[in-house]
Amino acid sequence: MYINPNKHKSRKKNSGYFYIVLSVLATAFIVAAIIALPSLLVSSDPPVTDDQVSDSEPPSSADSAPPVTADTETPDVTDPPATEPLPFDTGTDTIPPETETDPPEVPIVNAGAMLGETEDAGQSYIDRMIFIGDSTTYSLLYYGVLTDGTATKQVWTPASRTLTLDYATTTTILYPDTGEEITIKEAIGRKKPEIVVVTLGINGISYMYNQKEYFVSVYTKLVRQIQEASPETKIILQSIFPVATNWEKESINNEKIRTGNEWILEIAEATGSSYLDTHSVLAVAENGFLPIEYQNGDGLHLNPTALSILLNYIRTHALPGYAAPISETE
Repeated sequence: MYINPNKHKSRKKNSGYFYIVLSVLATAFIVAAIIALPSLLVSSDPPVTDDQVSDSEPPSSADSAPPVTADTETPDVTDPPATEPLPFDTGTDTIPPETETDPPEVPIVNAGAMLGETEDAGQSYIDRMIFIGDSTTYSLLYYGVLTDGTATKQVWTPASRTLTLDYATTTTILYPDTGEEITIKEAIGRKKPEIVVVTLGINGISYMYNQKEYFVSVYTKLVRQIQEASPETKIILQSIFPVATNWEKESINNEKIRTGNEWILEIAEATGSSYLDTHSVLAVAENGFLPIEYQNGDGLHLNPTALSILLNYIRTHALPGYAAPISETE
């Protein structure tokens, strides 16, 4: 049988080409795998989808904030007074307490609203005050007994120079800094005085004598407005002054005044204010009347002699931190 040697050589040559091509393809595959391997190892996280939020875009506060409910709303300032003191900053209602249990409340009876005797705090203590009230307060301006005399800006009363308790939260006072007539709350918000002395009730007690709840409610409403307008302002509620024997109107008498002062002390305790018992240094005539020599002729308004005694009492019954207290045992 004849065998063609050229045919055998051709098959061997084709087989060599096949193995060369196969080797090239295998090498290319290995190189591609090596190149792709790092990206496969790094991309271990799932891809971000359309409904996911990227790291550079914070979630909307509207989506993350809890729904507002009626429980977080602060009480309206027109609400009747509570039986226990309310916080000065009503915004703290929504702030969680620092601890799981709140500290025990201090009883009102130990609140120390009554200002006791102290060393003389000096004229600078009086100069820090704004006096708000009715015509009995206006006497401070009329007689010029404060530092700037009749030009003082420390006395806030309505332009009529009298103020009825009922309207104290809505009527306007003559704001000395600008001459405008604005509400007490607005004036407090502008001035933010260090100390405010409120003297009210002489008119209200005449027709609220048998309406304690009403008296307390309207007076407390004013105190709350002051606290809301200027939480750092220290509030002193001053007693109603006594009347003298020559006062002729029975609708206002010392029995009613003493009752009203008891209510004002309760208001001071309930609101975290201080109470100034200037009544005690003025009601020194027989049967607790205002001495004739202390009144200006009508039996109700104080004259300069009485006002000097009044201011001295304020200086020697100062707020804590303004003068050293005098021990009762001394």
